[in-house]
Amino acid sequence: MTNPVHTPVIYPSTLKFLQNLSSRNNREWFNEHKREYELAKANVEQFLDSLIGRMNEHDQLETLSGKKSLYRIYNDLRFSPDKSPYNPRFAAYLKRTKPFLRGGYYLWIQPGGSRAGCGFAAPNAMDLKRIREDIVANHPAWCQLLASQALKKTFGSMSGERVKTAPRGFSNDDPAIDLLRYKQFWFEHAFTDEEATAPDFLLRVNETFRVIRPFFDHLSEVLTTDGNGESLY
Repeated sequence: MTNPVHTPVIYPSTLKFLQNLSSRNNREWFNEHKREYELAKANVEQFLDSLIGRMNEHDQLETLSGKKSLYRIYNDLRFSPDKSPYNPRFAAYLKRTKPFLRGGYYLWIQPGGSRAGCGFAAPNAMDLKRIREDIVANHPAWCQLLASQALKKTFGSMSGERVKTAPRGFSNDDPAIDLLRYKQFWFEHAFTDEEATAPDFLLRVNETFRVIRPFFDHLSEVLTTDGNGESLY
C-alpha cells in the first residue's frame, strides 16, 4: 500500500477558508477572498482525483475527475428560505457506472461536518418497488447484509426517510415491515477536522466506501434483473 505521506491531503487552510466563509457569507467578502477559494477548490479537486483513482482499483466509476464530481458552492436562492449566497462546504458525488453498477458515493468537506455518505438517496418508483420486493423475498439476506460487523463498525445502522405505515401493496404483518418502510437506504460516516486533514484521510475515505460494496453488489443485481433473475439489459 502506498505510504499515506505521499497521498494528497486536505489542507487546514481549506477548512479555514470554509470556516471564514460560514461566518462572512456575503459576496463582498467572497470576492475579496476569491484566490483563497480557488486554492481551496483546487486542493479538494486534487484530493478527489486521487480518490477516484483509488476507487477505480476496486470499483468502476462514471465520474472522471474531481472537478466533475463537485457541486457548486453557490446557493440557488430562488426557492430557498436561506438567502446566504454560498454553501460553506465542498460536496462531491461519485457516480458508479450504470446500468449495471448501482448506488452512489458522496463526500462532504466542511469544518465540523466532514463525512462520507453512500447508498440510495432517491430511488425512483420502479427501483423502490423492486427493492421492496427483494426485501420480502430475501429478508434473511438483507438482515445478514445489515448485520455485517464491518458495515456496523463503519456506518452504524442504515438510515433514510421512511413511510409511516406499510407501503402500498405490502402488508403491515410482513416480518420485513421495518425494512419495507424505508424510502431511502443510506449510510454515513463522520470525520473530525483532525481526521479530514490527516495524511491518511484519502485511504480512510477509500476504505470507508469499500465497506459498502457487498450492499451495493446485492442491490445492483436486484435492480438489473427481473423477479426471475433474468437480466433487464
